[in-house]
Amino acid sequence: MQNEDDLRAELERLKKENEALKNRGSRGISLKVSEKGGVSVYGLGRFPVTLYKEQWQKLLDMADDIRAFIRENEAKLKAKE
Repeated sequence: MQNEDDLRAELERLKKENEALKNRGSRGISLKVSEKGGVSVYGLGRFPVTLYKEQWQKLLDMADDIRAFIRENEAKLKAKE
């Protein structure tokens, strides 16, 4: 059986390892041209997000509106951790 100091040290080690794994995953975002000529963003979730260039342009033009919407609805929104 481990003593309390050993358990604390192991917990701290696991916290650091977990944080390193989280940080490593956030750098994995990439862009590719899909088979049908769309723009696919990989690394946001399990599947890529694919839109045609006109759709991306419309979405990017709404960036300020999207940010404002997120701020206004912060209490209702969940964060993926």
